[in-house]
Amino acid sequence: MSVEPGWYVDPADRDTRRYWDGEGWLGAPIPVDATPPEGPPPPEPAPVAAPAPVAAPAPVAVPAAPPHAGAPVSGPHPGQPGGYPGHGGPYPGPPVGQSGPAGPYPSGPGPHPVRPVGGPGQPSVPPPGWPYPTWPARPPEPRPHGLPLASYGARLAARLIDVGMLVLLNTAINGWFIWRFFVEWSAPWQEYWRRVSTGDLSNEPLPPPGEQFGGLLLAVLLIATALWFAYEVPSMAARGQTFGKRLMGVRALPVEADQPLGFGRATRRWSTLGMPTLFWACCGFGLLLQFLDAVSALFDQPLRQALHDKRAQTVVVQLSGARPESGTTPRDRANPPGDTP
Repeated sequence: MSVEPGWYVDPADRDTRRYWDGEGWLGAPIPVDATPPEGPPPPEPAPVAAPAPVAAPAPVAVPAAPPHAGAPVSGPHPGQPGGYPGHGGPYPGPPVGQSGPAGPYPSGPGPHPVRPVGGPGQPSVPPPGWPYPTWPARPPEPRPHGLPLASYGARLAARLIDVGMLVLLNTAINGWFIWRFFVEWSAPWQEYWRRVSTGDLSNEPLPPPGEQFGGLLLAVLLIATALWFAYEVPSMAARGQTFGKRLMGVRALPVEADQPLGFGRATRRWSTLGMPTLFWACCGFGLLLQFLDAVSALFDQPLRQALHDKRAQTVVVQLSGARPESGTTPRDRANPPGDTP
């Protein structure tokens, strides 16, 4: 929007008036309470050239520092906020979107691009009066290899299914050792239950368990750990999935590439969660370690990695129904699965 030529209060000095010719300020200012003349001011006489001084040795030239990119320009600046008579917006300036002394002007309502201030390596800040740019909403969740992260509920359900499968395996293979272990433990347990039922407050020690109690406990824990290793590690190394993960449609992948885990990485991943089984007999210390590992994914951002994921550098993703298995169908590198609807 252009402004008609005329005398207006100088925004740089409210005690003076200057003539606006439609494109810029013209002539010298006059006092604000003085009656302005009709039309533009007379042209100022050209300055009389002074006689040339006697030549003297020229001093060494020092390059002047460049003006600060964010410093305000002296005098009236078309982009500065202010007003002119009869209007509430900014006074005349270059059209919106064109470049001014400090860079391009905003072409619409904010947020506007940040103008660099200072030299290279210095932070960029917006000009005075402009709001700092902020993220319009919460950052998007990462999609490793074009796939969404598996929810904690899906991971927990898959783990419970795997625990059920391990219980069945231990019942079939480790069942005799478990039964013998409870037989050896029956004497102190029955005496303890008798005292609780009858209200006996005797301080006499409980009878010791059988002689084979310690050996049976070690055998039960070793067999249970070996069954867990045999159940989980080979399938995770080849496909990144156990039986529970396949039912829940989740898969473990390396962070750096969409490929099988391999035996070494699958072993490192399992050992952080499975090896503490050997410490169950140490006042439940092994169970405490496994519980901390299981809940650690709740507090990890942004990849929701549990402690065993961090050790093996893996991430658990949710598979889509149309996604082909890796290594069986060539993938289009230009359109990886999960990036397109």
